[in-house]
Amino acid sequence: MSQALVPSLQWRILPGGVPMTATKMSNCLLPSRGVGLKSAPFNGRLSRSKRSTLHGRNYVSSVRADSVAWNPTENGSASRLIDLLNLDLSPFTDKVIAEYLWIGGSGLDIRSKARTVSGPIDNPAKLPKWNYDGSSTGQAPGEDSEVILYPQAIFKDPFRGGNNILVICDSYKPNGEPIPTNKRANAAKIFSQKKVIDEEPWYGIEQEYTLLQKNVKWPLGWPIGGYPGPQGPYYCGTGVDKAYGRVIADAHYKACVYAGIKVSGINSEVMPGQWEYQVGPSVGIASGDHLWCSRYILERITEMAGVVLSLDPKPIEGDWNGAGCHTNYSTKSMREDGGYEVIKKAILNLGLRHKEHISAYGEGNERRLTGHHETANINAFSWGVANRGASIRVGRETEKQGKGYLEDRRPASNMDPYVVTSMLAETTILWEPAPEAGTHAAKELQLQI
Repeated sequence: MSQALVPSLQWRILPGGVPMTATKMSNCLLPSRGVGLKSAPFNGRLSRSKRSTLHGRNYVSSVRADSVAWNPTENGSASRLIDLLNLDLSPFTDKVIAEYLWIGGSGLDIRSKARTVSGPIDNPAKLPKWNYDGSSTGQAPGEDSEVILYPQAIFKDPFRGGNNILVICDSYKPNGEPIPTNKRANAAKIFSQKKVIDEEPWYGIEQEYTLLQKNVKWPLGWPIGGYPGPQGPYYCGTGVDKAYGRVIADAHYKACVYAGIKVSGINSEVMPGQWEYQVGPSVGIASGDHLWCSRYILERITEMAGVVLSLDPKPIEGDWNGAGCHTNYSTKSMREDGGYEVIKKAILNLGLRHKEHISAYGEGNERRLTGHHETANINAFSWGVANRGASIRVGRETEKQGKGYLEDRRPASNMDPYVVTSMLAETTILWEPAPEAGTHAAKELQLQI
């Protein structure tokens, strides 16, 4: 990756680390010659907009990591820091840095730590298991705190570059039993069943998120303690008074593409300061792996920018849209001729298990699913063609062609993709309702099956 994910000229930071609008933003080419240096993604935080030159190349000369600032001095300490952050190790050693990622005790916090391994690594099976202190993450008692990490998927590291990698892991007790917060293990069991494998479930997940000012926890671009103009101009909007945080969204987009995540697009959302990116189509368990890694990368980029990432499903009360994680879903049977009938049968099953799905679709979702702001009421299941106020939306093209996919609009932005994707497969492929229950529900939902 030849370009760093940082602005080149005026990335100005307000008190508290909140970025102001840059008067000129572009990708900064970091040093690529001399002392084994190679341009690689940047992992510091900019504190002011001064530029310097090394080996004839321009680069940002002042960075801030966490709360510690390095400023340019006569001996060039900041320059050396930049050099070290962007060292390409591959010409000198076969060692690579593997950043192990796992989900913490809240079910939303992403933890990570790094280790050195011999590389290059192209398969998680080549990586060793590791362990961590589960008592410090809310996942084990202090007297028996060791939790074991099993590497499951690998992605290129957009922050360190080179052959370095990000490693998606799940967590187990020393006896090999998954710990309670390990939702991946159960999902893997569902996705490994023959009926599910044969149906090749595809997922496209729309991850919405909100950017908040660091110290006040108020949306980026909003006046502190006040509100912007009403919703309307912000969705897919352009302009300094409409698109707040685009540089973060674009940096995240490019970093995900670099990492090998199946990110398929981004857009600004209805509420100002809110964005969305889409991951997919991905098959089975890979969908969860890709979404969790994309969330980690987004956390790191917002950390660099001094902005808080929120996955709260209703970050601002009142006449403002919430944040969801709409999940587009299809099976092989749905994608083939006659698939519309299969889709309707899947909708029937989803309606019969509505309460079970809602209970697993994210915390605080009742504040979002009100029947307003493009949502269905949390207590009532519904479906419709091109209806964004329904629980399940079917596209016009799917109706027209008689095959395609459905969109489950119920998941909250903080949902666990392992839970949601595996539950969709279980309900629509493996689960069979009692005949009398299915007949009654089909009539209620006006499904001609």
